[in-house]
Amino acid sequence: MTNSCPSHSNPEPLDGITQTLDRAAAALVSQLTSGLSPITMTQAFLDWSTHLAISPGKQVQLAAKAARKIGRIADYAARRAGNAAALPAIEPLPQDRRFVDPAWTTQPFDLIAQAFLLNQQWWHAATTGIGGVSRHHEDMVNFAARQFLDVFAPTNFLATNPVLQRKIIETGGRCLVEGTRHWWEDAQRLSRGEPPVGSEQFAVGETVAVTPGKVVYRNHLIELIQYAPTTETVHPEPILIVPAWIMKYYILDLSPNNSLIRWLVDQGHTVFAISWHNPGSADRDLDMDDYRRLGPMAALEAIQAITGSDKVHGLGYCLGGTLLAITAAAMARDKDERLATLTLLAAQTEFSEPGELGLFIDEAQLNLLENMMWSRGYLDSSQMGGAFQILRSNDLIWSRILATYLMGEREEMSDLMAWNGDGTRMPYAMHSQYLRQLFLGDDLAEGRFKVEGRAITLSALRQPLFVVGTERDHVAPWRSVHKIHWLTSAEIRFVLTSGGHNAGIVSEPGHAHRQYHVSTRSLDGPALDPDDWLEQAETKDGSWWLEWGRWLGEHSSERVAPPGMGQPEGAYRPLCDAPGHYVMER
Repeated sequence: MTNSCPSHSNPEPLDGITQTLDRAAAALVSQLTSGLSPITMTQAFLDWSTHLAISPGKQVQLAAKAARKIGRIADYAARRAGNAAALPAIEPLPQDRRFVDPAWTTQPFDLIAQAFLLNQQWWHAATTGIGGVSRHHEDMVNFAARQFLDVFAPTNFLATNPVLQRKIIETGGRCLVEGTRHWWEDAQRLSRGEPPVGSEQFAVGETVAVTPGKVVYRNHLIELIQYAPTTETVHPEPILIVPAWIMKYYILDLSPNNSLIRWLVDQGHTVFAISWHNPGSADRDLDMDDYRRLGPMAALEAIQAITGSDKVHGLGYCLGGTLLAITAAAMARDKDERLATLTLLAAQTEFSEPGELGLFIDEAQLNLLENMMWSRGYLDSSQMGGAFQILRSNDLIWSRILATYLMGEREEMSDLMAWNGDGTRMPYAMHSQYLRQLFLGDDLAEGRFKVEGRAITLSALRQPLFVVGTERDHVAPWRSVHKIHWLTSAEIRFVLTSGGHNAGIVSEPGHAHRQYHVSTRSLDGPALDPDDWLEQAETKDGSWWLEWGRWLGEHSSERVAPPGMGQPEGAYRPLCDAPGHYVMER
């Protein structure tokens, strides 16, 4: 008997057209919503509101909390009327700096601030702890409530902000004129696609990224920079730096006083750094394996040919650290032992708890992002930058609006701020693969990630690791970074340093108020929970660079004469001076 049903393997005539229409529609929605999925947020609020509606116990609890908070503010008002030094009803969270000015202790502004903080606390209770709501949806609703409250914080309005009122009186209203001028200047620059005001002080190759060196290799995706030695002898094992391609490499070579690359060279190391090509629409099909093959693998070949060294120290920062870990695991699978050590800076290898950045990653959100990237061929840096700013809206959005546009005080530009405005793009295939397989699927940690068609596992890593997390990291939370202890039994020296994702890494010796925690897990030693690790780790003042420098020295050989710069007559002859051409691409 012949099966008359059509085969599912044969495509329908309209498949291509319907897929294109769906993609185009989703791309249009993404443009209108700045890449955020309205479906995801709708699902989250439906989940939350529906379960709250059928939870009478939670409703009673919230009503009781509201009554208690009204009682607390009334009690504070009564105590405050008779005693100017009355203790507040609630204290802001340690990271909330909005109400630190003494003006907020004067009436009636103290009552306004106290009422806002109590309201903020109530909404936290209202959006958490409701039975049946998925963890992802709970986090999204809680996050959205915080963003909404941040918009209406009393610090954002003239009538309720005593600090702003004082500034207007002191300046005779000139601060508002200056703020308006700042706003117009920023709006014009934004419309023209220009960097922030003051960025011109930090020109690449002139005031930043000025460590002397040569581009000794170039392919479609990378330029490899070799830095000139500053010491008579060097350790024979060179260092390969793999930065993230969501940022320009020169965050590790900012001004001469805070350049990690210059510092490494001055410590007697031969340093090579990858500078990534800034992809455009034509690069849409570049995937993670292209980045591995044309990036660190091609760089290793060049470094060995130039230096003659059998061993190389690998350093990866952020997404570059994730790529370096993938590369090292694939090399270990293939019995390639060229990597002597691995240093991972603010780099995740396990993504089950990626922090609040994970709020933007689910199937609906990825579908929207993928279709937006499909229409362009890449994800623009403004999309990622906007997501990072939303995660810290208090610090990066509203406080900046208040200071710059209302108080007329423009923050002085720094090299790190200028670098932050020098964005890059991410090709469609790579970023889709990264988000789906790593962020959403956690394939690397669970042994499903494939390189050249075969699965790799981080358990194959046996070389010593130096891993750095930062205390206030909203991109790669340190507890997530710490989970590499569970993925490999290699020796790991883990450092938790003060600062955030970028400022914590740019932590040169002599930088004021720096501190770090450090502990070493021996080869095949037990893995501790992050909080247990923190409790037993040693606390040290100063820069973690010094700790890393000592560790590198322990895993390096006796010094020798430095190698030449590239191969003047060979395949890796110097092509141009550092910082090269790719870093200049816009």
